Amino acid sequence: MTALHTDDFRREAVRIALTCGLTRRQVASDLRVGLSTLSKWIQRSRPDDKPPAHDIDLAKENDRLRKANRLLLQEREIFKKPTVFFAKQSK
Repeated sequence: MTALHTDDFRREAVRIALTCGLTRRQVASDLRVGLSTLSKWIQRSRPDDKPPAHDIDLAKENDRLRKANRLLLQEREIFKKPTVFFAKQSK
């Protein structure tokens, strides 16, 4: 049996899946591996393979920034409507 992915690839895939803030399905798709394969790799990872605290902090910061970005996009959409209205009124 030949291994399609190296141990380093598997470890990195597990680290990404546990810290990036994306769903496992999204990570599996991005890495072009099956969801069940990625899930098995995560289950098999040893306790000492836990992501470093720095990676966890980055994941939390990414989540915070995504939420802030979503809020800013919503606010921008709200402010667009009056701008379009007043632009039409001034013509």
